[in-house]
Amino acid sequence: MRPIRIPRLPLAAVTAATATVIAVAVITACSGPAPSRPAAINAPAKAPPATYYLALGDSLSQGVQPNAAGVSVMTGDGYPDQVYAALHPSRPGLKLVKLGCPGETTASMINGGICRYQGGSQLAAAVAFLQAHRGRVLLVSLDIGANDPEYCGGEPGLGQLAKCAVKDVPAAVSHLGTITTRLKAAAGPGVRIVGMTYYLPALAEWRSGLPGRVVAWTAEKLAATYNRLLTRAYAKSGVRVANVFGAFDTSDFTRPAATNVPRNVARLCQWTWQCAAPPRGPNQHANQAGYRVIARTFLQASGLS
Repeated sequence: MRPIRIPRLPLAAVTAATATVIAVAVITACSGPAPSRPAAINAPAKAPPATYYLALGDSLSQGVQPNAAGVSVMTGDGYPDQVYAALHPSRPGLKLVKLGCPGETTASMINGGICRYQGGSQLAAAVAFLQAHRGRVLLVSLDIGANDPEYCGGEPGLGQLAKCAVKDVPAAVSHLGTITTRLKAAAGPGVRIVGMTYYLPALAEWRSGLPGRVVAWTAEKLAATYNRLLTRAYAKSGVRVANVFGAFDTSDFTRPAATNVPRNVARLCQWTWQCAAPPRGPNQHANQAGYRVIARTFLQASGLS
């Protein structure tokens, strides 16, 4: 048999073939299982940056309600807690900070004297917080002024209502202007500040016969004027308004066919402890359902819901 001669390939051809084999090997290696990721990449994701909802005001901002013994205590069912619960799922870094003080008036919020604060007053503490967290505050809510007309709440007489209208209301409106101006300056542009108007516990007097109905009618007229002044003071400072006065149908004395009780009185009894039997009542604070109505009103006004 004749030997088969294998032709010698040119050097260039050998080099090309070798390169092809190497390329195939590289491609095959790349198509295999991915190498394990470095430990740094497997580290847990960082928590979202903290933002804040600052709740300011009186006892409503602390969710106060009467307990079984009739003692008013702070609860976790206040309107700030419910606003926070609505906002937090879509804003996981959000934190709730409550600085409210039961019994606070517009004057004591400015000057202190009821609750203890670093800086001496709730307003000073709020201004310091806003300045320290500037750019990270999503929302500020404010309810203040309900305790100023000291003779208008509870079970007022006509003489007490007159004093309230002449002296207490104008002073409260003036103080509110000071409060909102300082909050706006400390918060800076873009922070949503929402102030609240009030429902009227004195409507419960309507159930006490003709004299009580006169008191309820008179108190409503005064409360409507007061809440208009509060709204005007908020608007002047560029603060949004949660119209709780309207949400409670406070001016609606119409009587639905199914009941002999005016709508505003029924709403008050349904959403507060003012009409409750002792020992829990009468108590001016909202119940859980009432705080839910207030929270919904704040959310709507804030534009964040």
